[in-house]
Amino acid sequence: MNIFRIRAVILRHLYNFRHHLDRLTDSFYWPAMDIVLWGLTSQYIQSSGEKVNHIVLILLSALVFWQVIWRGQYEITTNFLEELWSQNLLNMFSSPLTLGEWVVGIIILGIIKMAVTIIFAIFLVWALYSVNILNLGLLLIPFFLSLLMMGWWVGFFVTSVLVRFGRQLQTLAWSGVYLLAPFSAIYYPVSSLPTWAQVVAKAIPASYIFEGMRQALLTGEIPVQKLILSFGLNIMYLIISLVVFKQSFKKSKELGLARLDSS
Repeated sequence: MNIFRIRAVILRHLYNFRHHLDRLTDSFYWPAMDIVLWGLTSQYIQSSGEKVNHIVLILLSALVFWQVIWRGQYEITTNFLEELWSQNLLNMFSSPLTLGEWVVGIIILGIIKMAVTIIFAIFLVWALYSVNILNLGLLLIPFFLSLLMMGWWVGFFVTSVLVRFGRQLQTLAWSGVYLLAPFSAIYYPVSSLPTWAQVVAKAIPASYIFEGMRQALLTGEIPVQKLILSFGLNIMYLIISLVVFKQSFKKSKELGLARLDSS
């Protein structure tokens, strides 16, 4: 593992981020639009007589939390696609750069860009709606870490598909994580789902975090059990996703990485 090659991966994408204004929309424009639309919606619900307390705080906190998962997955999948779009995949892995170094570099890059987006989102929620998500205090650390881990394993599963089939399935880079959104209990409790969907939700780490977030906001209790279950599932899925990604990459390398650059 070479720290300089990892640094090169990070800088390669940061320079690309700086010189392409369309990439800024991913970090600022879409989170801002989500916050504005959902903030106005939740304020309307509250002002119309909805009996659920703290509805604005709960919905906007959930929206910011979802950004953590989405950014975690998005950075892994789209940065891999960036190498395909620029036909750089073969060049990159013909160099001394190892797959492990690329993974570490992309994860560090994702953490940096996610942190920028989340700080911006937290500030925007506070500036527009006087909602201070930081009131959750140190609980934000395990909450965000668990959600980020989920974004990673979803990203590696999706990238495993991309590394085998190339750009034919690139839409998964944006839509993959949303397949799990209905079962993640982002804006509603797991109990509101159909029975079969509740079973699925129990296997989704994010459902425990969003349930725990609402528990902490409404009662002040620390959802220790939910955090343990969430981290346990995330660790298991992350290990599996990395193994699957490594095997997919190995198989694709045997078939020839050049076919992905031209697919």
